[in-house]
Amino acid sequence: MKTNQLRQDARAIWDAAVAAANPDKLIKDAVRVDGGTLTVGPRTFDLAKVRRIAVVGCGKAGTAMARALEEVLGEKLLEAKQLVGWVNVPDDCAGKLSHITLHGSRPPGQNSPAVAGVRGTEEMLRILNSLRPTDIAICLISGGGSALMPAPVDQVPLEDKQAVTDLLSKNGATINELNAVRKHLSRVKGGHLAAASCAGETISLIISDVVGNPLDVIASGPTAPDHTTFADALAVFDRLGVRNQAPAAVVRYIERGAAGEFPETMKALPDSVTNVVIGDNAIALKAAEAKAKELGYNVLNLGSYIEGETQDVGIVHAALALSVTHDATPLSPPACILSGGETTVSNVAEGGKGGRNQEFVLAALDKLQDRGIKDMLILSGGTDGEDGPTDAAGAFADEAVLSEMLEKRVVPGEYLCSSRSYDFFDQLNALLKTGPTHTNVMDVRVILVA
Repeated sequence: MKTNQLRQDARAIWDAAVAAANPDKLIKDAVRVDGGTLTVGPRTFDLAKVRRIAVVGCGKAGTAMARALEEVLGEKLLEAKQLVGWVNVPDDCAGKLSHITLHGSRPPGQNSPAVAGVRGTEEMLRILNSLRPTDIAICLISGGGSALMPAPVDQVPLEDKQAVTDLLSKNGATINELNAVRKHLSRVKGGHLAAASCAGETISLIISDVVGNPLDVIASGPTAPDHTTFADALAVFDRLGVRNQAPAAVVRYIERGAAGEFPETMKALPDSVTNVVIGDNAIALKAAEAKAKELGYNVLNLGSYIEGETQDVGIVHAALALSVTHDATPLSPPACILSGGETTVSNVAEGGKGGRNQEFVLAALDKLQDRGIKDMLILSGGTDGEDGPTDAAGAFADEAVLSEMLEKRVVPGEYLCSSRSYDFFDQLNALLKTGPTHTNVMDVRVILVA
């Protein structure tokens, strides 16, 4: 099979995964208006008894979710229920819909809280506080929401929250660990957003970007009870050995919280709060599997629970590809190996540039280079169109990329050690660039063996 055909097939399979997580479809499956009845997830409302509807939210899928919701409700209902909405999104997704403001809250490719995000979050709190028991609040939550919806506690400046997020990320904190800290520095995360709602019913429609879909972790759980504590947050700094490197205001606040001086995150929420996961990585992988079979591949779907160190995961996937190539095990060519989930890049070198998807492909290529990758292709991309603080969703490698690599005498191992996966693939024209996809259901990896 020619290299170009493998590239076309891999991209078609990856695109099918992203399309399955399209917020337009997911919202329209979850929300419907039937005469005088509104259904949102499992909740049904008599519209005659509803005074107002408010929409708040955050995340990389926020723009598409909000647009789809307005379309489902329709202009007549939007006007009748005085719908007002505010959703924090990346700057390149900002704008104004009919009734919902899409507020730019951070620059593209930057995954840390910004001043604009704080302003947007304050507006959401104002809207929620203005509601009455005859009103409905709909929250639109998706991946990336933690950075897009900041509201630091009064004792911690925003710049300190930015610094601690960067510190923990660079030292290999998992998403669960990051969120345990962020929730305890926030006025909205850890269930506080739902607690601020004065509406009679608050329903969150959630697109998950976290392994296993834990409600308290997605976007740091603004509408879900939180099982972590100040003590857990403090333990993150100690496990990573960075307590002395963290901003003093952050450490002091968490230490005082662990001593009982500040209130914990919400451990329970009223029955009036409902959380519904409407899309996740498993849905994306299922669509990718169907597309691969349609293209004639035997498929091994490893599922959406893939975690661990990115380089280790890349090496294992490369070994699977070799086993398929040489032993027709665990399946025979033409084969497609799929996996999802989200890995972790630890010990990022100073000045490095890249993301976990680019590093995954680079680690796999490093493993395979001595054996060659004829009739093989490896692709990995973040379904949000972003991979780390870069303008690429991920990267790919095949025989042509390996040939150019050898011609230019660039050594994968050197780029892995210096955390420069972006620079490596950029000079080989092997970055996966899609722009914003307006969704976010973690990563999808596609390995093809012809």
